[in-house]
Amino acid sequence: MSKPKAHEQGILVIVSAPSGCGKTTIVDRLLKRHPEWVRSISVTTRSPREAEKQGEDYQFVPLDEFRKIEEAGGFLESAKVFDQYYGTPKDYVLNALKQGKTVMLALDVQGMRKIKKAVEEKVPNFTVFILPPSIKVLRERLEGRKTDSPEEIERRVSAAQEEIKDAKLYDFTVMNKNLEQTVLDVESFICEKQKERRTTTHAIRSS
Repeated sequence: MSKPKAHEQGILVIVSAPSGCGKTTIVDRLLKRHPEWVRSISVTTRSPREAEKQGEDYQFVPLDEFRKIEEAGGFLESAKVFDQYYGTPKDYVLNALKQGKTVMLALDVQGMRKIKKAVEEKVPNFTVFILPPSIKVLRERLEGRKTDSPEEIERRVSAAQEEIKDAKLYDFTVMNKNLEQTVLDVESFICEKQKERRTTTHAIRSS
């Protein structure tokens, strides 16, 4: 695959899924397959889960620091999710796009809506929604993580049922029955959008 030229604007790919559907794992697998793609690391006030690393999975910060970044206009979007705050660093995303990179964002539905509103038509962006095979499987995956109380799991399942209703808002939807196949399906979608983008850009410059 040819790499984008320095003067070509990159594309933004927003991947959403209910908690426990594997969106972070899918994005990580895609980045290993495509080292030229980058992921915007969200800032959050929540505590790291087991095996999560500072600066690799999230930027973990105290609430007062989060507020300072937010008040300074440092986020493209920010939101409260399950009693914790999350934000997408503005400068990192916009600079990477200027360098022609494909930037991956793993966000929930409200984060997707805010990003779409923030960038409008100025930044080429595409959205992917990952569905669970069933609510039963989703609950089993959340229980298997052993990071949430039964009450928290039920709250996440309830939120997932609402989020799934918004899957129709996305450009591409895939059910995560098999992780490897899901990664390939999302990869195929992104590569097709990259190809379309390059073709459109070339046509405009040639006209």
